[in-house]
Amino acid sequence: MLWIKALHIIFMVTWFAGLFYLPRLFVYHAEAQDEISQARFKIMERKLYYGIMAPGAILTLLFGVWLLSFGFQAYLKMTWIHAKLSLVFLLLIYHLYLGKCLQDFNYNKNKHSATFYRWINEIPVVFLIGIVILAVVKP
Repeated sequence: MLWIKALHIIFMVTWFAGLFYLPRLFVYHAEAQDEISQARFKIMERKLYYGIMAPGAILTLLFGVWLLSFGFQAYLKMTWIHAKLSLVFLLLIYHLYLGKCLQDFNYNKNKHSATFYRWINEIPVVFLIGIVILAVVKP
């Protein structure tokens, strides 16, 4: 079970690395004026989302479900796990929203400013704090 937990944490860190970096790329992409830079950002964003973030998210969820399977009935009675899973669900929505932003940039339909992306870049910090506190402290 410890190997599964370690892999869950490793892929969670991988996923969050992408969640922190992709909006930052969007900031630079929104500020880019030349076609060469815009094309470069499209490639970087696509590789980050599909090559790192999506696999990180999927493997985090798979190992997390595997961990839950070891004591599912007990977990049903613990309120902290319900709160943690709710935050994970919201994080998935955020992840998918970033995917929509990625598509908007890809089709040159971005409607947001660099400032907007600077603000949404802070969202995963809130999720990370909440999820880690719930998982470690189990209030």
